[in-house]
Order: sequence, then structure tokens, then C-alpha cells
Amino acid sequence: MPSALEVLFSPPEFGALKNRDLRQTTCVVFDILRATSTMVTALANGAESFLPVAEIAEAVALRRQRPDILLAGERDGLRLRAPQTGGVEFDLGNSPREFTTGRVRGKTIAMTTTNGTRALRACAGAQTVFIGSFLNLRATAEAIRARRPSHLLVVCSGTGEEAALEDTLAAGALCELVWPDYADGEIADSAEIVRSIHTGMSGDLAGAMAHARNGRRLLAVTELRDDVAFCLQRDTVSLVAAMRPDGVVRRD
Repeated sequence: MPSALEVLFSPPEFGALKNRDLRQTTCVVFDILRATSTMVTALANGAESFLPVAEIAEAVALRRQRPDILLAGERDGLRLRAPQTGGVEFDLGNSPREFTTGRVRGKTIAMTTTNGTRALRACAGAQTVFIGSFLNLRATAEAIRARRPSHLLVVCSGTGEEAALEDTLAAGALCELVWPDYADGEIADSAEIVRSIHTGMSGDLAGAMAHARNGRRLLAVTELRDDVAFCLQRDTVSLVAAMRPDGVVRRD
């Protein structure tokens, strides 16, 4: 029997979800730097929906079927260009600051990223899949508390095949907010770990990013460094976002 509150840290862990029955489980996926932060920002700015896909070819095929959709995505942090995609220039990268109202209002966006979209796809069998970020953390926590799921699985997208500090901190912040609903149940050590890490580092998230692999990488790129501070903003959006059973991400 799975724990009532549990955290997965990296792709090898969430990759194993295909072997679990998630029908009674609520998942929250975090890819703080930057996929889930970008999705939340775009939906708050009027985007209609996201189609998360794992591979570049899937996104390109969707564009052929639906010329009206926007293509968004990155590899190694940078927007996908024509030489990487077989000739198709992606409209947007993975910077939330690109997804302005003028660019995305009313649009459906097919998106592929290194880890975030993989994590979402891994949770496809869950009862509910929320899109989590610092930007909409409290709104997401309130939605969870209103539903009181018996099993809450927090999925950190990680970086490469490893854990990511920024996702771990966000997972800890969420666990702190929902802790009263699970304190009398079975809490996995993974939830205790992220909660403790967040408690120790929450006073200086920006400083923590100087020690995070993704944080260092983005801070070293002039056009991307401002994404780090943007993604660490807390509760600037009251939006709750979820991936539906058909795999489409929309406002909940």
C-alpha cells in the first residue's frame, strides 16, 4: 500500500510509475526551472491549453495536423531551432517570460522539454494531475486540501536523470502546506526529507539556486538568467492547472 504522502525525486523514480496503479492517486508535478512555471504563466496569460509531448517529432506532427497551434520547447535550456527539428522553427522556448498575453492568448501550445513533459506523461494514469510551481503553490495546495485525496504523490521532474534542488524545495513547500491533512496517516520518508530541506533553505531561495545545477546553468546565460528569479516568485498566480485524462493541460 503506497504512503498517503510521498515524493519522487528523479526520472528513474517517476519512470517506474507505469507499474503502479494510480487511479486513486493525485499527483503534483514540479519542474520549477522551467516547464511547469511556464505552463502556469501561459495559462494565467490566457493560453487555452498545453499538449505536453515527450519528443520533438511528436510536437512537429501535431503542428502538421493543426497549423494553428504554437510549438514550444527546449533542449539543454535553449529554444528548439530548425536544424534540431527537421526544419521546423519552434515559436517559443521554455522561458516563462516569453509566454506573454500577446503571444499566447487563446492559443493551444504543443510543448516538449527535457524533463517536465516526461514527468507529466509518466503521471497520465493518475486520478488527478496538478501542474505545480512556486507561482501557484498556495492555490494548488488549497485545491488539494479541498479534495482531500487519500494518496498524494509529489513528482519532481529533476535534471537529467538526477534530482533537482529547485523541485525538491517546491515539493517541500507544498508538503508543508498540506501536512495537516496527512499528519495522522502514512507519510513517506521522502516527504519528511523535502519538508526538512525546505525549512532549512526557504529563507533564501535565490541563494539556494547558486548551488543548484539548473540554477547555475540558467544564471550563466544572459538571456535566461532572469528566469530564475521569475520562477521563484511565490503565489503570484491564483490559477490551478491540471492535466486531463486526454493528456491536455488546462485551467482546473
